[in-house]
Amino acid sequence: MEAKRYQDLSRFGGTARGRAAWRAQLWWLFERLFVLPTPQYMFDWRRFALILFGAKIGKRVLIRPGVRVTYPWNLTIGDYVWIGDNATLYSVAEISIGSHSVISQEAYLCAGTHNHADVSFPFVSAPISIAGECWIGARAFIGPGVEVGHAAVIGAGSIVMKNVDAETIVAGNPAKLVGKRAAEIPAGVPS
Repeated sequence: MEAKRYQDLSRFGGTARGRAAWRAQLWWLFERLFVLPTPQYMFDWRRFALILFGAKIGKRVLIRPGVRVTYPWNLTIGDYVWIGDNATLYSVAEISIGSHSVISQEAYLCAGTHNHADVSFPFVSAPISIAGECWIGARAFIGPGVEVGHAAVIGAGSIVMKNVDAETIVAGNPAKLVGKRAAEIPAGVPS
């Protein structure tokens, strides 16, 4: 009796890049040699390199050392965003990050996966949208197709596979609601 096949990778059709294969290879080589090993203070250079390869990046964005971006042409970042050391933006589909958001160190934004129910294991991608004023904690994982609402907080190490409402705090695996975010206005600042 022949065993049932769940996965046959000889049938796999590859992934979508959104650009020619040579361009992706050129970016990966350029990133490896001239972006990843740069010292901490070279924020301007890392922004310039991503823009050179098609990313749309707002003003005063701080991209820390070791940040990996799969396809810069699928990346949009608003103003005053911080992206922490060794974060990964697996941008096989559009990843957008709203202004004043923080993506903490070693966070993983993953816009692609595979369909495990199909024996050919086809690649599936869906955009990720992080609204403005969000905080994605260290080592958090955000899956394909997830939308994180305005001012939401994702706890460190959380796994997020569903949309997150605005002004909420979620944590855990899978991420669950643990609270609401409250704005604190410093004394002397008009509201």
